[in-house]
Amino acid sequence: MTPRPLPVSPRHLGAAVLALLVLCSAWYWLGRKPPAADKTPPAIRVDMATVQRADVPVYLEGLGTVQAFYTVTVTARVDGQIDKVAFTEGQDVKKGTLLVQIDPRPYQAALGIAVATRAKDQALLANAQRDMERYTVLAPEDLASKQTVDTQRALIAQLIAQVKGDEAAIDNARTQLDYTRITSPIDGRTGIRLIDPGNIVHASDTAGMVVVTQLEPISVIFTLPEEQFAQLSGALARGTVKATALSREGKTELDTGTVSLIDNQIDQTTGTIRVKATLPNKQRRLWPGEFVDVRVLTQVRNQVLTIPASALERGPDGLFTYVVQPDSTIAVVPLSVGEQNGDTVVIEKGLAAGQRVVASNQYRLQPGSRVSANPARANAAQVARAGDGAGEPAP
Repeated sequence: MTPRPLPVSPRHLGAAVLALLVLCSAWYWLGRKPPAADKTPPAIRVDMATVQRADVPVYLEGLGTVQAFYTVTVTARVDGQIDKVAFTEGQDVKKGTLLVQIDPRPYQAALGIAVATRAKDQALLANAQRDMERYTVLAPEDLASKQTVDTQRALIAQLIAQVKGDEAAIDNARTQLDYTRITSPIDGRTGIRLIDPGNIVHASDTAGMVVVTQLEPISVIFTLPEEQFAQLSGALARGTVKATALSREGKTELDTGTVSLIDNQIDQTTGTIRVKATLPNKQRRLWPGEFVDVRVLTQVRNQVLTIPASALERGPDGLFTYVVQPDSTIAVVPLSVGEQNGDTVVIEKGLAAGQRVVASNQYRLQPGSRVSANPARANAAQVARAGDGAGEPAP
């Protein structure tokens, strides 16, 4: 007798199908190999700079004060009333230009008296000399005594001395008369007028009538640390040292001249030396009392290795930089550096011309990191190179 199959319920059939699907899914996912993970980190974007040879000027910088090359307070040298003020405030004057006229009449009268006194004494001297000639003729015949001759000779000497005194008095009176014309002793610019016509002035007055300052050339007194004395002194020993006056923000060049001298002592309280520079000031951009920055060129280092200051890093062992290797990884290279001029640093030891160094994002780097050039900086460098080659034929 053939057995009859057991009836299958729909519930049991659905459970079996579900279990089969779960087994198939598990087999699929467990049998599938995961893709190999990319363990290479992405390159870090950085700015790069090339180690180059260049001529680097070496500067010393200090804070200074502009001073007039000459400053003269014009005062009266005789007493009298001011007849005329001949200058305008702020006027440029030449040496010998009339500034003030003092009433000259009393001094003209004194000069006239001195001239008259000399004429009188000259007449007396001439008469005494004629008498001496007579006594000289009569003396051999004993018609004039020896005492008379000697007395006459002494009188002549006295009158000669008196005439010389009269000439000195005339010179003095003429000088006093000249002092009534007060002129500028230098080429310069007048300041604020300190007197008015009609005032009485005296030779003992110290306030003065006007101050005249020479602005062309002009001086700048500035200070440098005493440690830089040897460098500046050596530069002066080699020849003329160029000095440039800059505005206080350090960007605008006001004038350029030369260092005149180093003060003869160091200020022990501040540890600084005072230096004087002379500048032509043809454009009148420097004014007495103005504060300026002064930059002194001591030497030019020719064809030395340089990198941007932004590529220089400081660590516990000293200065270093990140050098880009041929495989775009970086290495830490210790450096020995020299002078720094603005954004340019002189490299004494550690690098070679043509090497590339990292100039940004150093905080993200460590030895072995992979880097790539910042596209913005790379494009800018490409444009700059294209501009340098403008007009050249294409290869």
